[in-house]
Amino acid sequence: MSAPPLYGLLAEFPDARQLVIALRRAQHDARYSQIEAYSPVAVEGLGDALGTDRGHIPLWTLLGGLLGGITTYALQWYSAVINYPLNIGGRPTRSWPAFLPAALEMTILGAAVFGVIAMLAAAKVPRLHHPLFAAHVFERATSDRFFLVLRADAPEFDAHRARAFLETLTPLSITEVAR
Repeated sequence: MSAPPLYGLLAEFPDARQLVIALRRAQHDARYSQIEAYSPVAVEGLGDALGTDRGHIPLWTLLGGLLGGITTYALQWYSAVINYPLNIGGRPTRSWPAFLPAALEMTILGAAVFGVIAMLAAAKVPRLHHPLFAAHVFERATSDRFFLVLRADAPEFDAHRARAFLETLTPLSITEVAR
């Protein structure tokens, strides 16, 4: 019976400084392209070192705000001007200042809702299963340990060479993670 396919090698570090050093060495010295890092706290420079970007969240937030504001304004304008115009004291039915408060509130609500949905989609949350969840050492990723993963789907990945490289970084442990 053959071994299950490998997701990658998981290295455990005791502090954030060692994780950042290991990440930089994996990128620059060993030239690994598929690297993941996990930390229980925010680590200054980790996102920049990994090359993460903000993605499409600002765009979706803008679109949600525009959609909410324009739709609310159009709905109020249609109901006051076309569908049910009321002549009260000779005031114009196209009184746009009256439409702005609700449109502004819906702009904020639309931007917030679309922004949160885009953030959850970008983070792939909720994630019900991930191969790292099966690694027992990974349970400490949310409390006091820092982890670096060299992914096996990278074209330059060789399990023996990757393990030898990780051993030079002096991690607390190295774990093979099955897919």
